[in-house]
Amino acid sequence: MDFWILLCKYLFLGLVQGISEPIPISSSGHLIIAQHLLGIEVKDLSFEVIVNTASLIAVILVYKNQIARLSASTYQYIVKREETKKDDFKLVIYLIIGTIPAALLGLLFNDFIGENLKSTFTVGIALLLTAISLFLIRNIKGTINSQKIGWKEALLVGLGQSIALIPGVSRSGATVVAGMLTGMNRNTALMFSFLLYIPVSLGASILEIPDMFSQNITTDYLIAYAVAFVASLIGTYFALKWFIDVMKKGKLIYFSIYCLFLAIITLFLLKKHPAKRCLAGCFFR
Repeated sequence: MDFWILLCKYLFLGLVQGISEPIPISSSGHLIIAQHLLGIEVKDLSFEVIVNTASLIAVILVYKNQIARLSASTYQYIVKREETKKDDFKLVIYLIIGTIPAALLGLLFNDFIGENLKSTFTVGIALLLTAISLFLIRNIKGTINSQKIGWKEALLVGLGQSIALIPGVSRSGATVVAGMLTGMNRNTALMFSFLLYIPVSLGASILEIPDMFSQNITTDYLIAYAVAFVASLIGTYFALKWFIDVMKKGKLIYFSIYCLFLAIITLFLLKKHPAKRCLAGCFFR
């Protein structure tokens, strides 16, 4: 009986991570809240790596055509000097530029954030700021497409991703808001946001691998982690597909209302209980 309860708990956590990862409501914030509500405590890093790797795979599957095009164009421009591929090559360079802020700040402040900014109060304030930010950009349309992105836009979106190191700040929300404030249109801001997610998420997963293999995990937990992995992958895939459709319709106001509602609940109902642990890790929001 305990084994099946364990599976249900990790299935739930996997779904929470998967569904909340791509949409601007903060996966880290939801996982912290879920632990409080269900009394779930995860003490090792293996779970973080597994569910976030699942989300990463889902994002790659959704954007596989764009990734393949950018990879091929980069090769053709560098090796064959095909000028028609220059715009795609420049976009890859700008993605690298956008990755730098979060990578540097994550390496420098990962431990500090994990030890000092994982309370439900922090999550509540972060959700409130996310709600306000999404409300402010709800009617912005923008004119910059992927061919017009410059290093300034890339750096500002990268800084937005850095803010999402704080538990409760949505990574997708912060980067989409930053992108739209720079003048990107909705589709470009969303695409740039999730292409930017891939290298940072991949790098964070790789950095955690040594710690993951140094931990002793029982067979029951291995099965539970596998269930969470599948749940997270499926949840992220379909949630991202849905979010892309929502962005096309410009319905960000719904996420703003939801984050405001959740912020109020977190600040006033859970504020007395410090979070046990931020599951998602500083790189995954």
